[in-house]
Amino acid sequence: MYNNEENREENRTETGERIPSFFRFEDLRVYHKSMDYLVWLHETSSQFPESDKTQLAARFTDMARNITRYIAEGSANNKSQFIYSLKMAQKSIRECIVLTTLAYRANYISDSQNDISRNYMMELTKMTGALMASLQRSMGTNNYGNNNNSYNNTYQSNHSRNYVNEPMTEHNQY
Repeated sequence: MYNNEENREENRTETGERIPSFFRFEDLRVYHKSMDYLVWLHETSSQFPESDKTQLAARFTDMARNITRYIAEGSANNKSQFIYSLKMAQKSIRECIVLTTLAYRANYISDSQNDISRNYMMELTKMTGALMASLQRSMGTNNYGNNNNSYNNTYQSNHSRNYVNEPMTEHNQY
């Protein structure tokens, strides 16, 4: 959002190659998207009424900050811990949806601001989900943390052939 184009230009060599960041999370698009949302939210929540006794603006920015923090902290860990951190980021995303609804119902944000916030949250949910799926694939696990091949290995050990990978014939259709 702010200075993104400038920063992208600075992170290139003379030949146009991208220079990786010292901090891995700075190379993640989802991290930059969460930062964009945090900046947008800070500007938007600064317009909330001074008499906000529920401290909605503070809670809102804390949750948005948590999204970014979980992504950054998780990237420094192993893959399974990173997945856990991304799940925590998704929990904060859901909290931001609730806080968006509260701010909208309290007339602190407009229809368009409500839509912008929800669109950010949908994008961040998709991005964190895709990153989790990619990490799980690279670890050879499914959504439950189990080895993808465990079903096939058990099935093959209990049966003479693996029906999952064979084409359907009249002999193995049952």
